[in-house]
Order: sequence, then structure tokens, then C-alpha cells
Amino acid sequence: MPQFACRIGAPDGSVLDQRRLAVSAEALRRELEDEGFHIFSISGAQGRLRLPLVLKKDKVRSQDFLLFNTQLKTLLRAGLPLAQSLELLKTQQPDPAFGALLGKVHQQVTTGVALSDAFLSLGDTFPALYANSLRAGERSGDLEFVLDGFVQYQRLVEQVRKKIIGALTYPAVLVMLAIGLVVILMTYVIPEFSKMFTSFTADLPLPTVIVMRAAKFMQSNWLVLLIAAIGGFIIFKWWASNPRGRRIVDRWKLRVPVLGNLLHLFAMTQFSRSLGVLLAGGTPMVPAVETAAASISNTHISELFLGCVVQVQEGRALSEAMEDTGQAPDLALAMIRVGEATGALPEMLAHTSEFFDEEIEFLLARIVTLFEPAILVFMGLIVAGLLLAVYYPLLTMVSRIG
Repeated sequence: MPQFACRIGAPDGSVLDQRRLAVSAEALRRELEDEGFHIFSISGAQGRLRLPLVLKKDKVRSQDFLLFNTQLKTLLRAGLPLAQSLELLKTQQPDPAFGALLGKVHQQVTTGVALSDAFLSLGDTFPALYANSLRAGERSGDLEFVLDGFVQYQRLVEQVRKKIIGALTYPAVLVMLAIGLVVILMTYVIPEFSKMFTSFTADLPLPTVIVMRAAKFMQSNWLVLLIAAIGGFIIFKWWASNPRGRRIVDRWKLRVPVLGNLLHLFAMTQFSRSLGVLLAGGTPMVPAVETAAASISNTHISELFLGCVVQVQEGRALSEAMEDTGQAPDLALAMIRVGEATGALPEMLAHTSEFFDEEIEFLLARIVTLFEPAILVFMGLIVAGLLLAVYYPLLTMVSRIG
């Protein structure tokens, strides 16, 4: 979702410079007018030029952010004023960068800026879902309830993310070990055999010749190959960080067997859980759908669901708009229809996200069960093929001598 820099006048007469996320400048203008602000100007925010792997975004660690929200909820429930709670928490952060960001938030809150607007002014450092949840709590007057819902949401999403990372770590390590073993064989072991084979008068088999030439090329040009690999990786990361490149990469990810289904389920649980938290906190349907769709990490699915915003705004049911995207499973659509019919949509969305969580756990178990032996077999075939190509001439020579 694009970010806009806006200069607005508050009802008390003060002039504020803020950064906000919105689908378009016109949508942001309507949102600000609904909140009672006078708009002086809205323009696209200038992004900073970043080099991949060199300059990183000012992201806050999820664990630090979760701890902060838990502590803020506790302090507010104990009766401490918001400004005093922020002043107390900013000095207790183990991460100095996070403490500095909270200092900016505290400074704005003490001047009368709403907590949600203070977090939105920091750009994409904090998720838009968080700021919109805070705005719903500020409107309803129950900020503690909204914070409690967001803390539960954050914990569940982190649990699912850690399960996915944990399940994929071991297969990734096996792949890296296989690549390292092949590199050692091709740059050190096989070239030693090549020196011995140069004294052979007989013709070598074609597989042996191919492996020997490939090993000689890698040994002679290892520095060039290493620089090319690093350069290609940096270029790919830079391309994938651009909006167009990221859309293409995210679409490719969904087409990967098994893993694509896993990423699709994770995107669906992000959307359903985010939307449930926003609706339960009192956010109206249209901005809730817009924020929940923008919170999806896969940009391809996120853009498809953002297309539902206009349809919901025109009065169409959410379940019908989601069905047109072709991304929502039938069971999820059925549960959302029940929630729309009974007026219990937040509860049904919570059940839907639980259903997706169970599907993710089942799929993770399948990945671990199938991928590990498949990777081991693949590694064995590659190493055996290389060794067989090297040892085959020796075995042939020994059999002839015998």
C-alpha cells in the first residue's frame, strides 16, 4: 500500500504533518475528512534509496514490539495515563532504535496527537494494521480491549511463522550442505583425478570428460563465479524489493508445489485474523477489509483482496467479493457467509483463521515427512553420479588388467 505525506489542520486549530498509508490519495482525503481534519496538501511520500543487504529498513523486532504492547496494555489497565505509560516504556526498551521511535511517539502524544496518528507518522516501520486497530480503540474509548486483541493476534501469527521457519530450516540446511559438498568435489577432489587421467592413452567416457572439464573450469574461474553469484543475488534482491518484481516473485512462490499451498494458507490466516481483530475492535467494514488486505505478506493475494474493497463499499457481501478472487477456500467462504447472516462475523473469522492454522500444521508435517528423505536421495544421486563419472575409468582399467 502506498504511503502519502499530508499536511492537515486539526479541529483544535493546530497544523500537523503526517505520513499515512492508503490505497490512493482520494481514499486518504475521504478518510481524513471523515475524521474532521482540514486537508492542506496530500502528496506521495519520498522513499529512501536503499541498497540490498547494505542499508536496512528501521524495522522493530517482533518480540520487542509484542512485549511493548503487552506492557502498554497492562499499564493502561492499571490506570496510568497514556503519555506517562509511553514515557515509562521508552526508557525500558533493550533496543535503542525502538526506544528512540517510542520517544517520537511520546513527543507527539504529549502535544495532543492521537496515538494511532503518531504511529502512522513513522511510515512503514509499524504495520498499518496496528495503527488502524488503535484508531478503532480510540473511537470506541476501549483502547485496552483493542490492544489485548492485537497482542493475541501478534502471538498467534508469530507462532505460525516460527512453525513454518522451523519446519523449513532442516531441509534448507541439507540443501546448503549438498551444494557445499558438490563445490568441494568439483574444485578440489575431481581436479586431482584429472591430473592422473591425463597420462591415460585410452579415450575417457563422455560423462567423465564433461565432469573433468566442468571441474577444471570451476577451479580456474572460482573467483569470477563467486562474484557473479553474489552480484546476481544482490540484483535479484533489489529487483524483488521493487513493487513490480515483488508481485512477480510472490506469484511464482504460489506456484511452487506444496510450498505454494503453504504460503497461500498463511496469507489467508493473516487476512482472516487481521479482519477479525479490526471488526472486533469496532473498525467499520470497508477500512477493515482494506487494512486486512494490505497486511497480507504476499502482494499478489493482497492486491486481489484489495480489489474487494470497492465492491464491499458498493454494498456487495464480503463473501461474494472474496469468491470472485478465486483465492478463498470454499469452507472459509461458507463460514464467512454464516457470520454475515448472523451478525457474528468477527467470531466466524476467528474460527476461520483457526481452521487455516490447523491446515498449516498438517501441511508442515507433510513437508517435513516428504522433503527430508527426498533431499537426501537427491543429494545421494548427485554425489554418486559425480563419483561414478570419476571412478568409472579406473574400474574399467582394473577389470581389463584382471
